[in-house]
Amino acid sequence: MPIQTMKVFLFALFAAVGNALFVYGQRGSSTSENPFFYILATLLVCNILFLAFALGHRAPLEPAYLQENLRYVLISGLGFFMTFVGFYLLYSTQGAVAYIVYALLSILTTSIGVGLIIFKEPYNKFHVISGCLAVAAILCYGLGQNRLSS
Repeated sequence: MPIQTMKVFLFALFAAVGNALFVYGQRGSSTSENPFFYILATLLVCNILFLAFALGHRAPLEPAYLQENLRYVLISGLGFFMTFVGFYLLYSTQGAVAYIVYALLSILTTSIGVGLIIFKEPYNKFHVISGCLAVAAILCYGLGQNRLSS
């Protein structure tokens, strides 16, 4: 396997395990009247970890970098907020199995919307086929859910 492909796999695996830990923690916790409290508590832990790693990193913290990228920091912050609230609502009301829908919609919005349309990243027929299969998977999930409730 080429080193670049291996890096993609390892980074994606790291993120996927982190996501599984997030889902496990959320599904294992009791439901709160205020969904933002759980998210706030988990983000506090997350921010402490980020702070520790940022301060431990050899490169200095750069205010100029933040100023230069403030627009993207704000957009990503909004994205994190929407993701965490969406996850909380999805998992607390539908369960971890519903992650399939999120993952497939994420493929479409992120890979196609952000990657191909906004940033014009290169793609080939296999990427197009994978997008079509993601749409088919969403349809299959919907059929499966309908059969469960029948």
